Amino acid sequence: MTRKSLRPPILGVALDMDGLLFDTERLYWQVGDELLKRRGYRYSDELQARMMGRVGPAAMQQMIDMHHLDVTPLDLLCESDELYGALLVDGLEPMPGLQHWIDLLTKSKLPFGLATSSRRLFVDIILERVDWDSALAFILSGDDVQHGKPHPEMYLAAAEKMQISPESMLVLEDSGNGCAAAIAAGAQTVAVPNENTVGQSFDGAILVAESLMDPRLHTMICDSDTGT
Repeated sequence: MTRKSLRPPILGVALDMDGLLFDTERLYWQVGDELLKRRGYRYSDELQARMMGRVGPAAMQQMIDMHHLDVTPLDLLCESDELYGALLVDGLEPMPGLQHWIDLLTKSKLPFGLATSSRRLFVDIILERVDWDSALAFILSGDDVQHGKPHPEMYLAAAEKMQISPESMLVLEDSGNGCAAAIAAGAQTVAVPNENTVGQSFDGAILVAESLMDPRLHTMICDSDTGT
């Protein structure tokens, strides 16, 4: 038997948002760099990898710890929110292949939703710009969990929302922390790295896709109704 045949059929799909569906990692980089420039430092790949997937104050704590900043996580988060909100107005771009991927999921009839560490405030701002938000079976944001990625809480909650076992859930993630969270939850995890995350570890992922347009990823959805 092949590794593929040993996996349960996919009964639902959970999607990260930042860096997977939308090119927000570029915006987060600008925000992080501006926060640190104000304090005499610069943003880096190492810090970005530490912060990815973590929720609000926990992400800010990574920045504080790395550079020994004299600021509270909540104060730094407020400063970050102001910068990020301004950039979202004109800087939001979909990742390549997003609309085709959403169309494929909708046609499949599989329930699918968002499992993002972003705060609900920004999730709502982003979803106002799409016409497929009503197709989402659930939205989980960083406000809905106590433990951010790489903790599995987000994806265990996603499986519960769809009333399926984590083993029957397909998760798409762009970051190492996000993949670690999904794998720890027991989900069938696909990494779709972007230019900011391509060097991160995706150990345990069943596929490292080139993009949302990767035909191997599409095949997983097309085959889901047969469990092959």
